[in-house]
Amino acid sequence: MRPGVFIPRPETELALDLLREHASWPLEQIVDLCTGGGALGAAVLDESPGARVLAVEVDGAAAELAAENLELAGPGRGRVPHADLLGEVPELAAAAPVDAVLSNPPYIPAGAVPQDPEVLAHDPHRALFGGGEDGLEVPRAVVAWAARSLRPGGLLVMEHADVQGEATRALARDHGGFEGILTAPDLTGRDRFLIARRRASESQDGHGRLSR
Repeated sequence: MRPGVFIPRPETELALDLLREHASWPLEQIVDLCTGGGALGAAVLDESPGARVLAVEVDGAAAELAAENLELAGPGRGRVPHADLLGEVPELAAAAPVDAVLSNPPYIPAGAVPQDPEVLAHDPHRALFGGGEDGLEVPRAVVAWAARSLRPGGLLVMEHADVQGEATRALARDHGGFEGILTAPDLTGRDRFLIARRRASESQDGHGRLSR
């Protein structure tokens, strides 16, 4: 890692365990949204020799580091667009349909103070605060992009705060197009991951809306 780039925590690695447990393997195309320094995407490339990863990051310094890390983990198999999920991401739209979407987005609500002093002192605030009073503006965008990008049966695994399990399930449920929506715990038993599968029985238009 480098100064100004979010430092991934051990619990984030659980996203890979959840992907192994719930996804249909082998996986060929995986998207890592809000990739930071690219730790998740690089781990996927390292463990899945046949996979390709598209990792999206809004911060320029983090995107540069992520590109280096993905190239080291899987030469020629990773791309890192420098883009904001709250806007248009042509590379992400063009990648669909994909097998899985992973994300550790910023999710801390406005006005909240991170409990870990190390996080508060060293991690960039842009990588911590998710936008809006509830902190769910960026996670909401992740869910929307997942609904638009995943193939039928494809899997979304998104990290969140331990108090946001119900709220993130509601994001997936209210957006539509998902099934098997559940919350998975971290190593301490706290609710930390949204899991949702792209519904296979319905299709979607180019804007992520359901069509029957």
